[in-house]
Amino acid sequence: MALFSATTQAATLSVADKIELLAIDGKEVQSQGWSTVDSVELSEGKHQVVVRFDGEVKRGSKSTIYTTRPYLFEIDLAKTDVEITLPRLTTESQAKAFFERGAKWQLATEDGAVQPLVGVELQGEGFAAYSDIEALVAAYNSDNGIVIEKGNAVDLQQVAVSVDNKTGKVEITGDALTQLKMWYTKASNNDKKAFKIWMAEKDFN
Repeated sequence: MALFSATTQAATLSVADKIELLAIDGKEVQSQGWSTVDSVELSEGKHQVVVRFDGEVKRGSKSTIYTTRPYLFEIDLAKTDVEITLPRLTTESQAKAFFERGAKWQLATEDGAVQPLVGVELQGEGFAAYSDIEALVAAYNSDNGIVIEKGNAVDLQQVAVSVDNKTGKVEITGDALTQLKMWYTKASNNDKKAFKIWMAEKDFN
């Protein structure tokens, strides 16, 4: 199943060696047979991208596979190809130290420019906490008021809440639909169920 429509392609997002592309806009990136996907075509605009470091490093004289937790980024794409990169990590101790002190991910563009990527390290719980990446991303988005609309990640809290930097005053902005979406994403499952029952009892025709 194709994740992206060819009619909306604007740029290629790729990942460097030892970086695994896990999800785009809430959807898991499916491996193709034995090969992992290292690039995707995306439309212009903001996209939510989840990756992790997963590669062979040295442990003394032997080799081992070092894998990190997933990292989630919001990347605003223009009509230019980009690549998510990391410094070269060759030993397990080097990789552990790098990620423990705060990994410095980067986004490189085809013209040679490099900019830092500020992301979130996703925290799973229990055994096989990261086996269902879509559920993990959905939980993060629900907690943070983020929805995927028309292939783009939208932070509803930024759209619907305005904060005066001088006074700290918070003002609810945006249209009613945006506000409804924001509060729905923040609701608990019981609240959502109660809301659906309330809607069913009302006459919206």
